[in-house]
Amino acid sequence: MIKAVLWDIDGTLLNFEAAEKAAINQCFASQEMGVCTDEMLERYTKINRKYWEALERGELTKPEVLIGRFVEFFESEGLPVEKAESFNEEYQVRLGDTVVFCDNGYELVKKLKVRVKQVAVTNGTKVAQDRKLKNSKLDTLLDGIFISDVLGVEKPNKEFFDIVLKEIGDYQKDELLIVGDSLTSDMKGGNNAGILTCWYNPKKMKNTKNEHVDFEIENLWELEQILEK
Repeated sequence: MIKAVLWDIDGTLLNFEAAEKAAINQCFASQEMGVCTDEMLERYTKINRKYWEALERGELTKPEVLIGRFVEFFESEGLPVEKAESFNEEYQVRLGDTVVFCDNGYELVKKLKVRVKQVAVTNGTKVAQDRKLKNSKLDTLLDGIFISDVLGVEKPNKEFFDIVLKEIGDYQKDELLIVGDSLTSDMKGGNNAGILTCWYNPKKMKNTKNEHVDFEIENLWELEQILEK
């Protein structure tokens, strides 16, 4: 029986794409950099994903990711590279301003509160995640919040989960389930920790990373069926 759920935040409970688009557009306006078109945003998203995956592999540090992605993006678009640091600083704050739930996730977390322990496990920055969790009111529902910035180690590292598992209580590994959208961060992290994994895959993507997945769902509410087994 699953007794505790470890929730990823970005792309799982919260729609990261919506928050990302709003935050970048706001930063472009305030920093007087013109308009970020949808095509530009798409190119940035690919750059951003590349940097975060390098972080997950231990090839870059968090500061190198946060600033480096904007440096590369600005260079490729002919934008002022010297604004990368200030842009990122504002961006971290703006990310928490737009809250859009995936599959009405707030109501799901609220409903499951009487059934299982629920905690957040995220690689986002403390500034951004604190604001997201506060503005979404998830901080009032979850039983714990674990942010890589605070823990000093990122998903999918086993050390990240060692800290989480030590803090949340005495559970068997098969009583713990991580739910997330990322194969390289969430599923690999769950596998490294030896706990159950649930891949949230609304876009029906293929598992090209060959990570072991115990459960796969397209809608978060399918989790109820998994918990009833």
